[in-house]
Amino acid sequence: MIQLVIVDDDPFIRESLKLILDLDPDLTVIGTCGNGEEGYRFVQEHPETDIVLMDIRMPGCDGVEGTRLLKTLDKPPAVLILTTFDDDEYIVQAIRNGANGYLLKNVPPARIVSGIKSVAEGNHLIHPDIARKLAGLLDQRDSRADSGGAAKRLADAGLTPAEQDIVRHIADGKSNKEIAGAMFLSEGTVKNYISEILGKLGLRDRTQIAIFYLKESRT
Repeated sequence: MIQLVIVDDDPFIRESLKLILDLDPDLTVIGTCGNGEEGYRFVQEHPETDIVLMDIRMPGCDGVEGTRLLKTLDKPPAVLILTTFDDDEYIVQAIRNGANGYLLKNVPPARIVSGIKSVAEGNHLIHPDIARKLAGLLDQRDSRADSGGAAKRLADAGLTPAEQDIVRHIADGKSNKEIAGAMFLSEGTVKNYISEILGKLGLRDRTQIAIFYLKESRT
Protein backbone atom coordinates (compact mmCIF):
# COMPACT_ATOMS: atom_id res chain seq x y z
CA MET A 1 0.00 0.00 0.00
CA ILE A 2 1.39 3.41 -1.04
CA GLN A 3 0.80 5.97 1.70
CA LEU A 4 0.29 9.52 0.47
CA VAL A 5 0.14 13.05 1.81
CA ILE A 6 -1.50 15.79 -0.29
CA VAL A 7 -0.16 19.34 0.08
CA ASP A 8 -2.17 22.10 -1.60
CA ASP A 9 -3.44 25.46 -0.42
CA ASP A 10 -6.83 24.92 -2.12
CA PRO A 11 -9.07 22.83 0.15
CA PHE A 12 -11.29 21.83 -2.77
CA ILE A 13 -8.30 20.39 -4.67
CA ARG A 14 -7.07 18.62 -1.54
CA GLU A 15 -10.37 16.91 -0.92
CA SER A 16 -11.00 16.13 -4.58
CA LEU A 17 -7.59 14.49 -4.93
CA LYS A 18 -8.14 12.55 -1.72
CA LEU A 19 -11.47 11.17 -2.97
CA ILE A 20 -9.96 10.19 -6.33
CA LEU A 21 -6.80 8.60 -4.97
CA ASP A 22 -8.54 6.67 -2.20
CA LEU A 23 -10.56 4.88 -4.89
CA ASP A 24 -7.43 3.03 -5.98
CA PRO A 25 -6.84 -0.08 -3.85
CA ASP A 26 -3.06 0.44 -3.94
CA LEU A 27 -3.18 3.98 -2.55
CA THR A 28 -4.23 5.53 0.73
CA VAL A 29 -4.16 9.22 1.65
CA ILE A 30 -3.04 9.51 5.26
CA GLY A 31 -3.14 13.30 5.46
CA THR A 32 -3.74 16.62 3.72
CA CYS A 33 -1.92 19.89 4.38
CA GLY A 34 -2.20 23.51 3.25
CA ASN A 35 1.43 24.41 2.53
CA GLY A 36 4.95 23.01 2.40
CA GLU A 37 5.79 23.57 6.05
CA GLU A 38 2.60 21.88 7.20
CA GLY A 39 3.45 18.96 4.94
CA TYR A 40 6.96 18.78 6.39
CA ARG A 41 5.65 18.76 9.97
CA PHE A 42 3.06 16.12 9.14
CA VAL A 43 5.63 13.81 7.56
CA GLN A 44 7.92 14.33 10.55
CA GLU A 45 5.14 12.82 12.67
CA HIS A 46 4.26 10.19 10.05
CA PRO A 47 7.56 8.75 8.75
CA GLU A 48 5.62 5.96 7.07
CA THR A 49 4.69 8.45 4.32
CA ASP A 50 5.83 7.13 0.94
CA ILE A 51 4.94 10.01 -1.37
CA VAL A 52 3.96 13.65 -0.97
CA LEU A 53 1.79 15.05 -3.75
CA MET A 54 2.83 18.69 -3.67
CA ASP A 55 1.41 21.85 -5.21
CA ILE A 56 4.24 24.12 -6.30
CA ARG A 57 2.75 27.59 -5.70
CA MET A 58 1.44 28.12 -2.17
CA PRO A 59 1.52 31.06 0.25
CA GLY A 60 3.79 30.88 3.26
CA CYS A 61 5.85 27.88 2.20
CA ASP A 62 5.67 26.82 -1.45
CA GLY A 63 6.38 23.45 -2.98
CA VAL A 64 10.02 24.28 -3.71
CA GLU A 65 10.81 25.01 -0.07
CA GLY A 66 8.53 22.23 1.09
CA THR A 67 10.49 19.77 -1.02
CA ARG A 68 13.77 21.03 0.42
CA LEU A 69 12.47 20.58 3.95
CA LEU A 70 11.16 17.09 3.27
CA LYS A 71 14.47 15.98 1.79
CA THR A 72 16.26 16.88 5.03
CA LEU A 73 14.39 14.17 6.92
CA ASP A 74 16.16 10.96 7.91
CA LYS A 75 13.64 9.02 5.84
CA PRO A 76 12.51 11.47 3.16
CA PRO A 77 9.43 10.60 1.11
CA ALA A 78 9.33 10.88 -2.66
CA VAL A 79 7.86 14.19 -3.82
CA LEU A 80 5.60 14.37 -6.87
CA ILE A 81 4.86 17.95 -7.81
CA LEU A 82 1.73 19.16 -9.56
CA THR A 83 2.58 22.25 -11.56
CA THR A 84 1.40 24.53 -14.33
CA PHE A 85 3.07 25.04 -17.68
CA ASP A 86 4.56 28.44 -16.81
CA ASP A 87 6.33 27.43 -13.58
CA ASP A 88 9.79 27.12 -15.18
CA GLU A 89 11.89 28.57 -12.39
CA TYR A 90 9.92 26.76 -9.72
CA ILE A 91 10.52 23.49 -11.58
CA VAL A 92 14.27 24.07 -11.79
CA GLN A 93 14.54 24.86 -8.10
CA ALA A 94 12.38 21.90 -7.13
CA ILE A 95 14.63 19.58 -9.14
CA ARG A 96 17.63 20.97 -7.33
CA ASN A 97 15.86 20.37 -4.03
CA GLY A 98 15.32 16.71 -4.87
CA ALA A 99 11.78 16.43 -6.26
CA ASN A 100 11.13 13.03 -7.84
CA GLY A 101 8.52 13.90 -10.41
CA TYR A 102 6.30 16.49 -12.06
CA LEU A 103 2.90 16.45 -13.67
CA LEU A 104 0.76 19.20 -15.10
CA LYS A 105 -2.34 19.91 -13.05
CA ASN A 106 -4.67 19.36 -15.99
CA VAL A 107 -3.76 15.70 -16.58
CA PRO A 108 -6.53 13.11 -16.10
CA PRO A 109 -6.80 11.46 -12.66
CA ALA A 110 -5.61 8.16 -14.13
CA ARG A 111 -2.32 9.83 -15.11
CA ILE A 112 -1.83 11.08 -11.58
CA VAL A 113 -2.44 7.59 -10.20
CA SER A 114 -0.03 6.00 -12.67
CA GLY A 115 2.51 8.74 -11.93
CA ILE A 116 2.32 8.07 -8.21
CA LYS A 117 2.88 4.36 -8.78
CA SER A 118 5.81 5.04 -11.10
CA VAL A 119 7.50 7.30 -8.57
CA ALA A 120 6.84 4.73 -5.83
CA GLU A 121 8.84 2.25 -7.94
CA GLY A 122 11.82 4.62 -7.85
CA ASN A 123 11.38 6.30 -11.23
CA HIS A 124 11.65 9.98 -12.03
CA LEU A 125 8.54 11.26 -13.72
CA ILE A 126 8.11 14.38 -15.78
CA HIS A 127 5.25 15.41 -18.03
CA PRO A 128 6.36 15.52 -21.71
CA ASP A 129 5.35 19.19 -22.10
CA ILE A 130 7.50 20.13 -19.12
CA ALA A 131 10.32 17.93 -20.39
CA ARG A 132 10.53 19.92 -23.60
CA LYS A 133 10.79 23.16 -21.67
CA LEU A 134 13.10 21.74 -19.01
CA ALA A 135 15.77 20.88 -21.54
CA GLY A 136 16.28 24.59 -22.25
CA LEU A 137 16.33 25.78 -18.67
CA LEU A 138 20.02 25.29 -18.00
CA ASP A 139 21.58 28.72 -18.28
CA GLN A 140 25.23 29.78 -18.39
CA ARG A 141 25.52 29.58 -14.61
CA ASP A 142 24.64 25.90 -14.77
CA SER A 143 27.34 25.40 -17.41
CA ARG A 144 29.91 27.06 -15.20
CA ALA A 145 28.77 24.97 -12.25
CA ASP A 146 29.52 21.86 -14.31
CA SER A 147 33.20 22.32 -13.53
CA GLY A 148 32.27 21.09 -10.06
CA GLY A 149 29.72 18.51 -9.03
CA ALA A 150 28.32 17.53 -12.41
CA ALA A 151 31.69 17.04 -14.11
CA LYS A 152 32.99 14.94 -11.23
CA ARG A 153 29.83 12.85 -11.07
CA LEU A 154 29.90 12.17 -14.81
CA ALA A 155 33.58 11.24 -14.69
CA ASP A 156 33.05 9.02 -11.64
CA ALA A 157 30.32 7.18 -13.56
CA GLY A 158 32.87 6.36 -16.26
CA LEU A 159 31.62 8.73 -18.96
CA THR A 160 34.17 9.60 -21.61
CA PRO A 161 34.77 13.27 -22.52
CA ALA A 162 32.62 12.80 -25.64
CA GLU A 163 29.80 11.29 -23.59
CA GLN A 164 30.03 14.16 -21.12
CA ASP A 165 29.72 16.63 -23.99
CA ILE A 166 26.60 14.83 -25.20
CA VAL A 167 25.07 15.06 -21.72
CA ARG A 168 25.61 18.83 -21.79
CA HIS A 169 24.06 19.09 -25.24
CA ILE A 170 21.02 17.10 -24.10
CA ALA A 171 20.65 19.38 -21.09
CA ASP A 172 20.81 22.36 -23.47
CA GLY A 173 17.78 20.98 -25.30
CA LYS A 174 19.51 19.85 -28.49
CA SER A 175 18.07 17.04 -30.62
CA ASN A 176 20.18 14.10 -31.77
CA LYS A 177 20.52 15.76 -35.17
CA GLU A 178 21.73 19.02 -33.59
CA ILE A 179 24.18 17.15 -31.36
CA ALA A 180 25.49 15.24 -34.36
CA GLY A 181 26.07 18.50 -36.22
CA ALA A 182 27.77 20.17 -33.28
CA MET A 183 30.10 17.22 -32.65
CA PHE A 184 30.66 16.18 -36.29
CA LEU A 185 29.14 12.75 -35.68
CA SER A 186 26.41 10.72 -37.36
CA GLU A 187 23.00 10.57 -35.70
CA GLY A 188 23.49 6.82 -35.31
CA THR A 189 26.70 7.40 -33.39
CA VAL A 190 24.96 9.90 -31.13
CA LYS A 191 22.20 7.36 -30.43
CA ASN A 192 24.82 4.76 -29.54
CA TYR A 193 26.52 7.24 -27.21
CA ILE A 194 23.21 8.01 -25.51
CA SER A 195 22.55 4.29 -24.97
CA GLU A 196 25.97 4.00 -23.31
CA ILE A 197 25.30 7.08 -21.17
CA LEU A 198 21.94 5.72 -19.98
CA GLY A 199 23.58 2.44 -19.04
CA LYS A 200 26.45 4.05 -17.13
CA LEU A 201 24.17 6.42 -15.23
CA GLY A 202 21.42 3.87 -14.66
CA LEU A 203 18.83 6.12 -16.31
CA ARG A 204 15.91 5.39 -18.61
CA ASP A 205 15.68 8.24 -21.12
CA ARG A 206 16.93 11.65 -22.29
CA THR A 207 14.67 13.50 -19.86
CA GLN A 208 16.30 11.74 -16.93
CA ILE A 209 19.72 12.70 -18.30
CA ALA A 210 18.67 16.37 -18.28
CA ILE A 211 17.28 16.06 -14.75
CA PHE A 212 20.43 14.28 -13.56
CA TYR A 213 22.68 16.97 -15.01
CA LEU A 214 20.61 19.80 -13.54
CA LYS A 215 20.57 18.24 -10.08
CA GLU A 216 24.31 17.60 -10.12
CA SER A 217 25.01 21.15 -11.33
CA ARG A 218 23.38 22.78 -8.33
CA THR A 219 25.63 25.01 -6.28
